[in-house]
Amino acid sequence: MLPAGLSAFVLTATLIELTPGPNMAWLALVAATEGRRPGYAAVAGVALGLALIGIAAAFGLAALIAATPAFYQGLRWGGVLYLLWLAWDGWRDAGDGAGIGLSEITLARAFRRGLVTNLLNPKAAIFYVAVLPGFTDPGAPVLDETLILTAAYVAVATVIHAAIVTLAGSANALLSDPGRSRVVRRALSAALALVALWFFWSSRAA
Repeated sequence: MLPAGLSAFVLTATLIELTPGPNMAWLALVAATEGRRPGYAAVAGVALGLALIGIAAAFGLAALIAATPAFYQGLRWGGVLYLLWLAWDGWRDAGDGAGIGLSEITLARAFRRGLVTNLLNPKAAIFYVAVLPGFTDPGAPVLDETLILTAAYVAVATVIHAAIVTLAGSANALLSDPGRSRVVRRALSAALALVALWFFWSSRAA
């Protein structure tokens, strides 16, 4: 792959990742209410999910998802319901007046949620099928190029997601007051629910 082609792909991936979506909203919620460490754990889960989907795309599985309406719709509904559940979980926890304690279990749960959120995101599979092939060289080994582009995309997404967590984590120290924490948690949870509905609407015709 020519450096110019890779640079164009990285720029495209950056613009896509800077567009508000489920990952951005959820990571901000985690970092602002639970702290940066769970946020970074969630970023790692998101990165693994994106990498697995990219590898699946390299071997043609993502194309199957895109070409099978029932499979796509199942993932779409699963992703929306999971995001709504995360929003409800955050809203419910806010009613307790205290956040979840920072522990290894919390970090593991944040990682799992980041992973599941992306595995249930059919738009990630569509990206790998519809956008990524346009940056490959037809005369080069497709598998090798797809894996390189997948690694580049995961790297770009991880840097942006980590930056979101770093910025949102600054708000965590401001949420020591239980009343203020409850309001912010519920506001962010409501925003995540709206993002889930937006995701449902925007992916309906994919």
